[in-house]
Amino acid sequence: MKKRVCKTCKMFVEGEICPHCKKDSFAVSFQGRINFVDAKKSFIASQMGVEDDGEYAIKVR
Repeated sequence: MKKRVCKTCKMFVEGEICPHCKKDSFAVSFQGRINFVDAKKSFIASQMGVEDDGEYAIKVR
């Protein structure tokens, strides 16, 4: 099964609903990925608007 990305928050999701934003719109086409271990202290996470740890897509199509 291909990885799915939430179109709203760009988080990789395995279930039917995004655990972060509680929406169900997903894409399978994305470009790049980044994994945040400590998003609260990360400069890049703050630039992307990410507050929770996890794996995110850089660009979602």
